[in-house]
Amino acid sequence: MAGTDSPGTTKRLSPGSIVPLGATLNRDGVNFALFSRNAKEVWLELYDDPAGGPTDVIRVESQSRFIWHVFVHGLKAGQLYGYRVLGDFDPARGLRFNPAKLLIDPYAKALTGKADNIENLLLGYDPDDPRRDLSLDTRDNSRIVPKCIVVDDAFDWRGDAPPDIPLEQLLIYEVHVKGFTAHPSSRVAHPGTYLGFVEKIPHLQRLGINAVELLPVHEHYVEDFLKERGLTNYWGYNTLGFFAPELSYGTGSAPGSQVGEFKTMVSELHRAGIKVILDVVYNHTAEGNELGPTLSLRGIDNPTYYALGGPNDQPARYYLNYTGTGNELDLARPAVIRLVMDSLRYWVQEMHVDGFRFDLASVLGRAEDGTFRSSSGFFDAVSQDPILSRVTLIAEPWDLGTYQVGNFPIDWSEWNGRFRDTVRRFTRGDPGQVQDLGARLTGSADLYRDDGRSAYNSVNFVTCHDGFTLRDLVTYEGKHNEANREDNRDGTDDNNSWNCGVEGAADDPSVGRLRRQQVKNFMCHLLFSAGTPMILGGDEFFRTQRGNNNAYCQDNELSWFDWDEAERNAEILTFFRTAVALTRRCTILQRRRFLLGEDRDGNGVPDIAWFGPQLGPPAWEDPELRTVCVQLDGGAEQSDLGPYRLFFILNAYPDLRYVALPPLEPSARWSRLVDTSLPPGEDIVLPGAEVHLDPPGFYLVNPRSTVVLIGR
Repeated sequence: MAGTDSPGTTKRLSPGSIVPLGATLNRDGVNFALFSRNAKEVWLELYDDPAGGPTDVIRVESQSRFIWHVFVHGLKAGQLYGYRVLGDFDPARGLRFNPAKLLIDPYAKALTGKADNIENLLLGYDPDDPRRDLSLDTRDNSRIVPKCIVVDDAFDWRGDAPPDIPLEQLLIYEVHVKGFTAHPSSRVAHPGTYLGFVEKIPHLQRLGINAVELLPVHEHYVEDFLKERGLTNYWGYNTLGFFAPELSYGTGSAPGSQVGEFKTMVSELHRAGIKVILDVVYNHTAEGNELGPTLSLRGIDNPTYYALGGPNDQPARYYLNYTGTGNELDLARPAVIRLVMDSLRYWVQEMHVDGFRFDLASVLGRAEDGTFRSSSGFFDAVSQDPILSRVTLIAEPWDLGTYQVGNFPIDWSEWNGRFRDTVRRFTRGDPGQVQDLGARLTGSADLYRDDGRSAYNSVNFVTCHDGFTLRDLVTYEGKHNEANREDNRDGTDDNNSWNCGVEGAADDPSVGRLRRQQVKNFMCHLLFSAGTPMILGGDEFFRTQRGNNNAYCQDNELSWFDWDEAERNAEILTFFRTAVALTRRCTILQRRRFLLGEDRDGNGVPDIAWFGPQLGPPAWEDPELRTVCVQLDGGAEQSDLGPYRLFFILNAYPDLRYVALPPLEPSARWSRLVDTSLPPGEDIVLPGAEVHLDPPGFYLVNPRSTVVLIGR
C-alpha cells in the first residue's frame, strides 16, 4: 500500500465528491466517500469474488472536511468493495487503526455474507497476548470479511404511497420477519424471507392489522459466545450495517437481491393498507467493547464514532456502556448524528418505510454527563428534518440505567411499560392496582397530557418480543430459559405472570378454560383502552415459547410461528378478530383527545365516568378493590350506531360480583357485547347481534372476567 499513487489498479480515477457518503452509483461509475477524522491513509479495495483477493487496490488521495473520496470510472451495480484505514494504533488514546483488517463501509447498502470470526481474524488484537487489546494482530482477514455491494437504488414502486392512517386508528403487530414464516406449517414458497412474509399478508388483513413493527432488519453480527454455544442472535439487536437489509432474510437469488426483496415486501404491505415500522438499533453497534471485533467503525475512526470512558489513567481505552452491550455511539458528535440521520432518511426515501421504533432510545438523548435530555442534538435534528419529522417515531424509553417513560419530545410516541405492568398485575389479581389501572386504560394522561401529546402517543402493550408470549404469561410463573444455555440465569424474573394454578401444560380442562379467559381479558384491556395498541405477533392464536422469556438466541421452532396453532386455537383467533372489528364500529374507542369527565355534546352524560360495583365512585384508595367499571359516552361520535354508551366491567376477583348499571334514557337499554367468561360464540359479538339484558339494571359478573355492554 505504498510506493505509487494508485498501486494495483488500471481503473480511471477522479477526485470525486464528499457527498453523499458511501458508494453512490451513476452512469459513469461509482463515487466513494468515507468519514475519518483521525486516519492518515485510506485505501479502497475492489473485489469480484467475496472469498478471493482484491482486483484493485486504490489509495484514496482526496480528503476534504475529514471525508476521504474518490470516483472510480466504469464500475457498475454489483461491484464488491471494502476499506483499509491506516493511522496510529494507540488504544490508550482510543486509536485502534489496523491496516491488516478489511473494513465494512458504514454506508454499505448490502453485504455479501455474514461476518464470522474464524480463527479470531476479525479481532484487531491478539487474544493470546497477555496485553489483550493493547496488542496488534497483523494477520490479513480480507478473505473472511463480507464485502460491501454497490447497489442500484432503482425500483419499480408502481405508484407506492404510505397508507394514510391516523395515529388513533393504528393497530401495531410486532413481528420477526423470519420467524413469521420459517416454520414448515407456514406453507409458503420462500419460508423465513421478505418474500415469504408477503405471502402471509392476508392473515394480517383478516386480523385488522394496519401496521407491522418489524424486529431489526439491519444487517447484524452474531456474537462469538453465542456461536460457541451453538446458538445465534435471532432477534438481530447487534447492528453491523445501518443501511443494509439483513441478507439471511433474502432468497439468495443474486448478490444484493435482498434490497429489492425488502422493497417488494414494503410495496405489498402498502398495497394491503399496512404501514411498515422498523425496530432500529442506533444506540450501539456489533463491535462491542475493547475486546470485540474490528468490523467497521472501530477501525475507521474509533474515538469519533464511539463514546469512550474509563479509569482516569486510561479514559479513552474503554467504552461507555449504558446499553449493556459493550459500547454506545457518541451522538454528541456531528459525524455520528449525520450517520444516523442519513440512515433513517435512506430507509424512508429509498426503502419507503413509514416509521421507526428506537431500541433503548434513552441512550440517544444522553448528554456527556450521562443525564437524559429530550432536547439533545439527535432529538433536535429529527424534529427539524423535513423527512423524518413526518414519520412515526416510537421510543423504547429506557436503557441500562434510566427509565424515561413520558419524557420524550412531543413528536414521539413511547412504549408504555407502565401500562404493561399495571394491566398484568390487575389481571393477575394483585391488590392496590385499580387507581393506576384507571390512568393506564384512559391513555396515561399523567405521562403525556402536560407536554402536548395525546393518548395515542402511548403505545400500549401487554407482551412484546422481550418476555413471555400472552399464552406463556398465563401458563408460567417462572421463566424457563434452559435452552439458552445460561442455566436459566438470563431473562427477567419480574414477569407479573400467573400460571392459573399449574406450571406449564395442564390436563385439567378448567385450567385451560381459565387461561383462555385470562388471555381474552388481556386482549380487551389492550384493544379497548385509549392509546395505540401493539400486539406481539402470534398472540392472536395462542403462540407459546414454552416459558422462554428471552428467546433472542432461539432461531428455531421455539420462536417460529406454528401456523397449525391458528386452527387449534380458532377460539382465540376469532375473539381477537372480533374485538378489533368492535373497536372500528365503536369509534369512541378511537377518540384522540383525553377523556376528562366533561359533557361535550350537551346530552347530560360525561364523556367518561367511573363507578364501583354499586354505582358510586370507585374506592380508589382501597387496596382490596378488584372490580372497577367505566362508562364512555359515544353520543358525539360519527358512526352508524347512533347515540350510544359503552359500559365496561373489569373483575379480577376470583368470585362472582353483582354490578349495578347506570340508568339510560327511557327508550334505551343495556345489551351485552362481550363477556370473556362465556363459551366461544357467545363471548363476543358485534353491534347488531348484542344480547339484551333480562332482567335489566344489573349484571352478575363471573370471576376473573371482562364485560362490555352497549346502551342504545
